[in-house]
Amino acid sequence: MLTEGRSYDEVYRSLVWQIPKFFNMGVEVCDRHADADPRRTALIVENANADVTQYSFQALKLLSNKLANMFVAHGLRRGDRVGILLPQSLETGIAHIAAWKAGLVSIPMFTLFGPDALQFRLADSGARALITDTENLAKIETIRGTVPNLDVVFVTDAGTNGEGMIDFWSGLDRASDTFMPVRTRAEDPSFISYTSGTTGNPKGALHAHRTLLGHLPGVEIPHEFFPQDGDLMWTPADWAWIGGLMNCLMAAWYHGVPVLAHRAKKYDPEKAVHLMARHQVRNTFMPPTALRLMRQIDKPAERYGVNLRTVACAGEPMGAELLEWGREALGVTFNEFYGQTECNLVTSNCGRLMEVRPGSMGRAVPGHTVEIVDLEGNVLSAEEEGLIAVRSPDPVMFLEYWNNPAATREKFLGDWLLTGDRGTKDADGYFWFLGREDDVISSAGYRIGPGEIEDCLGRHPAVSLAAAIGVPDPLRTEKIKAFILLRDGHTGNEDLKKDILDFVTRRLSPHEKPRVIEFVDQLPLTATGKIKRKELRDAEFAKSNVNRE
Repeated sequence: MLTEGRSYDEVYRSLVWQIPKFFNMGVEVCDRHADADPRRTALIVENANADVTQYSFQALKLLSNKLANMFVAHGLRRGDRVGILLPQSLETGIAHIAAWKAGLVSIPMFTLFGPDALQFRLADSGARALITDTENLAKIETIRGTVPNLDVVFVTDAGTNGEGMIDFWSGLDRASDTFMPVRTRAEDPSFISYTSGTTGNPKGALHAHRTLLGHLPGVEIPHEFFPQDGDLMWTPADWAWIGGLMNCLMAAWYHGVPVLAHRAKKYDPEKAVHLMARHQVRNTFMPPTALRLMRQIDKPAERYGVNLRTVACAGEPMGAELLEWGREALGVTFNEFYGQTECNLVTSNCGRLMEVRPGSMGRAVPGHTVEIVDLEGNVLSAEEEGLIAVRSPDPVMFLEYWNNPAATREKFLGDWLLTGDRGTKDADGYFWFLGREDDVISSAGYRIGPGEIEDCLGRHPAVSLAAAIGVPDPLRTEKIKAFILLRDGHTGNEDLKKDILDFVTRRLSPHEKPRVIEFVDQLPLTATGKIKRKELRDAEFAKSNVNRE
């Protein structure tokens, strides 16, 4: 744990990684605290009716032991994959813990994914088990026949007797609460987090158990030497994303800090303010879009009793205006940080350690070597534009892309992991984001690959070819625009736009849905038939500049 009272340079130099040979995330985030202080509060759950239930680390230990025994009883063995398709909840937390204690690999999945997105992730990972609820079960039933390895589905909130369907809580009631965790190595796989794909399908970033240790400095710094007495973590980010799962839930539990679980179907800034005030949340991670929406709430600290100690934000640029609003309205400095699914939390600001410069991603987090490099891997001088890169080995770095060795090789340039982002580093060591090297769209804190969107659009009977890009948006940073070339015999009109949007809505999650559709007579292509998305982006950027003038 990093301690304050020293300069940034002293804190940075003080961290020397000590990664043990054997390490199990399930034991470290749960059992360790249950054995030391069984009554210690781990989780506070507020449901949609505002009913509140608290769970101790001891309760999590016993429940996850039961679930680990259920996994084993249903034939799951070390290294098997388990999908977790649930919102923020008790079941989500114990599912990950149980999977890790049993030596399994968990796969967090977003509940708003459509059937196509779920089918790819379950089939690609070879998942043998899935834990979900009745709200999401219908989607699974439509794709079950196309996921050949999926032997068993645990349903958390209703009795079921379908083939391969198991009532989650009835099974727990019958299971033993004694379980000996598998002795995993720090390098053993622990979870697969699927990342946005710029061409074709998403890629599964396979992480080791030691990635939790790699996350810790990147949580402790933006949350200003986390943990402190009285800390309580909450995020509106879904625990299906690495930001919600690792930046908040597991990092807090590793430090024995309680976490509030409450995931609304749609983010509502007023409800978020009341929730944080009601539970006296002290620490939160939010994308800048969520914070911008919260600005409509007048004096949230003074009028509603919000009492935050730290706010960390990432996913899109914050800006000076939002930084100043946070200081005035909430009494805290928003600390912007930077990372990605494959290598998370590697640069950060910290108001108690350094000057926070609006628009900067901060300085390298202790333990990580981050530089700006050229296409040959040479470190560039201050203010030179290049690729943001992280030196390997690094404990927070992913092991590989699941079943995709070619993509894994392309991610590295010698000892450097290339983030795919362009930036600069100033003379004081602050990093500045300039843009993506590839076609990933940054919208409302989500990093969205156009490949999955274009693939879905291309399955509509009227669509011959589609291209998706991000276009400037004052609230979301970017919104998704789709350019569509129609098949012969179809006419581009408002009715067809609606039909295409309905088609996509049923198959992809809401954050992947295009907000603008433009029918075109042709799309710019390379000699090999690939879409030149950069030409489309450049044209939209020029158009937006003309409109501003």
